[in-house]
Amino acid sequence: MSHDLLNRIDQRTRLAGHNRLALLLFRLGGRQLFGVNVFKVQEVLRRPELFQVPGLPSQFSGVADVRGRSVPVLDLGLAIGHPEREPDADTSPGYLVVTEFNRSIQGFLVSGVERIVNIAVEDIHPPPELGAESSYLTAVTRFQGELIQVIDVESVLADIAQVRGEAVLDPAMAMPSDGPQLQVLVVDDSRVARQQIRSVLDQLGVGATLLSDGKQALDHLLQIHASGENPAERYAMVISDIEMPAMDGYTLTTEIRRHPGLAGLYVLLHTSLSGVFNNAMVERVGANAFVAKYSPHELADFVLDRLRKVALAA
Repeated sequence: MSHDLLNRIDQRTRLAGHNRLALLLFRLGGRQLFGVNVFKVQEVLRRPELFQVPGLPSQFSGVADVRGRSVPVLDLGLAIGHPEREPDADTSPGYLVVTEFNRSIQGFLVSGVERIVNIAVEDIHPPPELGAESSYLTAVTRFQGELIQVIDVESVLADIAQVRGEAVLDPAMAMPSDGPQLQVLVVDDSRVARQQIRSVLDQLGVGATLLSDGKQALDHLLQIHASGENPAERYAMVISDIEMPAMDGYTLTTEIRRHPGLAGLYVLLHTSLSGVFNNAMVERVGANAFVAKYSPHELADFVLDRLRKVALAA
C-alpha cells in the first residue's frame, strides 16, 4: 500500500488549478474516516521505531529516523482529542504520515491508511462548530457514503508546539498613520495562518478582511465589482494560500485574471508547500509574487513593498 500511495502522492501537483482536492484518507483507531490535503504529504511509512531526545515537547511521541533525517512525531489522534487505539502489531500496524509545510518536516501517527481520493469542490463543505476536535477541521466531505473530516494539521502542530506566529516587528516598519488607509484581502483555510497574517498586518497598521477559501474570496470580489466599486481600489493586494479545499489559490488567481473587473488586483501567493512549489505554475496563472510560509518578516517586506508603491501612486 505504501508504495502505491507514494506513486500517487508524487502526482499530486497535477491537480493544482483544476479545482479538485486530493485527500489522503486514514483512520485514528475508530470507524471515523479522516483526510489530509495530499499536497502536504511527503510520504507514508509503516510505524517506525521512535526515539526520545532531550528538549522534545512532551506532547510528541518521539523522533523517527526517516532516510537519515530526525523527524519529530506526533500522535494525531491524541492531539485532536480523538485517542487512537493501540494498533495490534500482527493485524493492524500503525503508520507514519510524513508531512512538509511551513518550512519544516514532521510526522503524524495514524492507526490505518486507506487511499488517496480526488474530491470535486462542490462536494466540500465547511466543518461544523462542535467543540475542541472540530476546531482542527478545515472541511468535511463524503466519499462512497462515508463522512470524511479534513484535518488542519497546521493548527494541530501550532497548538501543540504553542507556536502562534506572534512575531514582533520593528515599529518603524508600520505604514504612516496619516497616509492612505490601505486594506488587504487575506484568503487562507487555516485559522492559524489567518491569525499569523493578521498579526503581521496589525503591526504594520494595515486593515484586513479575512476569508477562509478561494470560492468565498472570488464571490466577495465579484460582489464588490457588481456594486460599482473597483476591487483593486478597495484592496491594495490579495494574499492567498495555494492549497485550499473549496477553491485553490491557483484557480482563484486564474479567475481574477480572467475577469476584466478583477484583473487589476495584485495577488501574492502564500503557501506552506515550499517543497512542491512550482514557479512556472505561479507565473502561468498570473500571480504577482510568491512567499513561502511562514516568515513574518519576509511577508512584511512583501506587503510593505506593495503598499508603498500603491501609496506613491495615489
